[in-house]
Amino acid sequence: ILGEHLRICPQGYTCCTSEMEENFANKSRSEFEAMMKEAGRSVQTTLTAQHRSFDSYFQDLLNKSEKALYDAFPSMYGELYTQNMKVFKDLYSELRRYYRGSNINLEEALNEFWTRLLERLFKLMNPQYHITDEYLDCMVKHAEQHKPFGEVPRDLKVKATRAFIAARSYAQGFLVGSDVVRKVSQVSLSHECTRAIMKLMYCPHCRGMSSVKPCNNYCLNVVKGCLANQADLNTEWKYLMDSLVVVADRIDGPYNVDTVIGTIHMRIAEAISNLQENKDSITAKVFQGCGNPKISTKGSSSEDKKRRGKVALEAKSSAQALEMLVLDAKGNLTALKTYWITLPGSLCSKKVMASSAADNKCWNGMTKGSYLPEVMGDGLANQINNPEVEVDITKPDMTIRQQIMQLKIMTNRLGNANIGNDVDFQDASDDMSGSGSGDSCPDDVCGKRLSKSPSTRQPETHAIPKQSGHGINGASSRSLPSAFLLLLSVAFIAAQHLWR
Repeated sequence: ILGEHLRICPQGYTCCTSEMEENFANKSRSEFEAMMKEAGRSVQTTLTAQHRSFDSYFQDLLNKSEKALYDAFPSMYGELYTQNMKVFKDLYSELRRYYRGSNINLEEALNEFWTRLLERLFKLMNPQYHITDEYLDCMVKHAEQHKPFGEVPRDLKVKATRAFIAARSYAQGFLVGSDVVRKVSQVSLSHECTRAIMKLMYCPHCRGMSSVKPCNNYCLNVVKGCLANQADLNTEWKYLMDSLVVVADRIDGPYNVDTVIGTIHMRIAEAISNLQENKDSITAKVFQGCGNPKISTKGSSSEDKKRRGKVALEAKSSAQALEMLVLDAKGNLTALKTYWITLPGSLCSKKVMASSAADNKCWNGMTKGSYLPEVMGDGLANQINNPEVEVDITKPDMTIRQQIMQLKIMTNRLGNANIGNDVDFQDASDDMSGSGSGDSCPDDVCGKRLSKSPSTRQPETHAIPKQSGHGINGASSRSLPSAFLLLLSVAFIAAQHLWR
C-alpha cells in the first residue's frame, strides 16, 4: 500500500499500517533498552565478582588473624588475656566496621585499643597497688614517652592504616563502578532516539526487506547519537579503572594486606611481650612521673604466674592467592576501560547484526544500498551534525552527569588511598543528593567520619566541596571576600544609575 500514513519509515510503498508502525516503534524501543541493560549486566557481573573475591579474601584474612589470637593467647598470657578478651574482640570488631565503611577514625580506634590494653595490663602487672582512674590517666599521658609496647603501636598504626584505607577504597571502587553502570543502563531512550532505532531496525520490514541488515556505519551513527551522553562517561570511567589498577598494585605491594592484616595478632603478642620484659623499668618511670600509688589491701593476684610467649605464633601466608586476585582484577579492569565508547560498535555487531562497512546491499535508512555519511565521533558534543538522530547537545542527561560526578569522587578516594590518606566517604553522597541522586551512595558502602582530635591526621577530601571537622569559622572566613566584592558591585551599579 502507499505509505503516506507513515510517520517514521520512508513514505514509499509499504507493508505497514500506522498501527504496525507504532507497534514496531514500541518493540524497537523495548528491545534496544533491553540490549543496554544486558550489556550493562555483563559489566556489573564482572565488577561485583571482583568485589566479592577480594572482600571474601580480606575478611578471611582478618578472621584467621583473630582466630589465631584467640587460640594462642590463653596459653601464652593466662590472665593477661582472659581478663582482657573484650579489648581484643573490640579491636577486630572496629577494624571490620571500618573496612565496611562505618563512621570510624581508624587511627583513633587503634590508639584507643593500645590505651585500654595498657591500662588493663598495668593494673594486672601491679596488683599490690591501688591504681585509680586518675592515676591511669596520668600513666597514659606518659605512655608516648615511655613506649611501653615498644615501636609496635606506631609501626602497626602506619602499616595497618594504609592497608585498610587501600582495601576499603579498592572494594568500594568496584561497587561504585557497578552501581554507575546499573543506573546509566536504566536511562530511557528519548523520543528522537525511539524513532531512529525504529527506522534502523524495523523500517526494512515495512519495505518488504526483512532479510536486509542495516549498514554498519548507519547503525553506528544511530547508536552513537542515542548513547551520546553515555559516551561522556568514558574519561572518568577510564580514570576509575586506572585508579583501581594502581591501588591493586599497592595492595599487593607496599601496603601488602596479606603481610599486614594477616599478622596483627603477632604484632599484638610482640607488644605485650615487650611490656612484660620491661615491666620493672616502665613501672619505675610511671611512678617517677605520676607518684607512687597506694598499697592495695587486696594483696597479690595470680598474674605473676606468667606464661611468657613460648607458643609459636605463625601467620599462614596467602600471598599467592592475593597475587592471583590482583592479576585477575587488573586484566578485567583493563578490558573494561573502553566500555562506553566501544558499546555502540558492540551493539551494532552483536545485537543489531549490522552488515559489514563495505556492504552496498544493506539498509541505509531509505532503501537497500550503500551508506555514505561519515560516522560521528563519541560523546554529546560530536552529535551536532548527526544525520540520523536529532540530539540537543545543550541539554545533557542529568542522571548521567550525576554518575560522572560519582566516578570523579570515587577516583579521588582511590587517589588518596594510593598515598595512604583516608577520605570522607559520606560527604560525596551528600553533595550528590543535592543534584537529585540521594541514593547514589548506599548505606552499606558509605559512612560518616567521626570528628577527630587535633592530634590525628584528617582524611583528605580534595575533590569534595564540603568538609566536616573544619567548623563554622573556616567556612565564613572563606566567604567574606566574595560577599565584600558583591557589596562593592552593587554599590558601583547604584552609583552609575544615580550619575545618569
